[in-house]
Amino acid sequence: MEEKKAEQEKQDIVLEAKKEEIRKPSFLEVLGRLSPGKSLRTALDNILPGRTGALIVFDCKGLKDICEGGFRVNCRFTPQKLSELAKMDGAIILSSDSKRILHANVLLVPDTRIPSNETGTRHMAAERTAKQTGTPVIAVSERRGNVTLFYEDKKYVLQDAESLLRRATETLRILEKQKEISDDIMTNLNVLEMTNLVSVGDVCSVLQRIEIIIKMMNSMKRYLIELGKEGLIIKMRIRELFKGIEEEEDLVLRDYTHRPNNVKKLLSNISFDSLLNTESLARTIFGLSQDENIYPKGHRILEKLNLTEREIKSFVSSFENLGEILNAEDRELETILKQKTASFKKEFENLKEQIMVGKKV
Repeated sequence: MEEKKAEQEKQDIVLEAKKEEIRKPSFLEVLGRLSPGKSLRTALDNILPGRTGALIVFDCKGLKDICEGGFRVNCRFTPQKLSELAKMDGAIILSSDSKRILHANVLLVPDTRIPSNETGTRHMAAERTAKQTGTPVIAVSERRGNVTLFYEDKKYVLQDAESLLRRATETLRILEKQKEISDDIMTNLNVLEMTNLVSVGDVCSVLQRIEIIIKMMNSMKRYLIELGKEGLIIKMRIRELFKGIEEEEDLVLRDYTHRPNNVKKLLSNISFDSLLNTESLARTIFGLSQDENIYPKGHRILEKLNLTEREIKSFVSSFENLGEILNAEDRELETILKQKTASFKKEFENLKEQIMVGKKV
């Protein structure tokens, strides 16, 4: 009986630890708490002009083992309360969701054997605490007047909103230009697919441009998260401008590769230098030279027509490639479309016309 109870307790502890791990926020989520407009950022902005510095730690399992002294506060978090408590030398402990102030004037004594690149006492304690406990720690420098976030083995110095907004705006301009180029390349691919003249290099050019855009958009995420409400207009513009771009990439991969998910993962991990080398990319993805011909299955073009998912699957499985679908006889189309054959042919011809005159479809 005692053994069963002990085993149950052990399982409960493991389950609780797993739950804790699931709840653990990502670095970007923590950074989002410090964005302009958030109450924690307001508190930090209040602390900086006073040149008092501060050390703020989010509560976590095991934190109390490296804390000494201080006093219990246990009150609702407000920026005013935090900035007042920061006038004392010790660390301030916030609840893991940052909604309550738990303790103040606490001395942090993390393991000194943990390596640190910091020179100041406050920042050294912050880095070691973050590495030892895995919790976010914020250090406000009284001398340099900046805010540094330590989380696990990561370090990030917060940028002022004006600089971030300028960099985000510049990156957006580059992204807009890249999108224009991507649209032109995609329009060209449409024509090549309709004329059965696609080469491996043409497909690689499309994937290159889309991946460049996706990588740049990912780099923008940190700017936008840190900007918070200040970056709302840029965020809306990006959402509008690049809506559906990843879905378009998925369709291209489904058209030209046997294992699209594997190729997508490969592309997301590939470096910029490797991405820009078309011949290397062609060999890596297709095992072919960039000059060799390749034929689409038809997923992407068929998605532009008034077809059900089932009908598209039937086309792709019944015909070897898009060229065969284009040249299919009525009786072959009727086995899939039945009475919809005539309207499909008309719709397909209209789409082909638009593509051949260079319209974006």
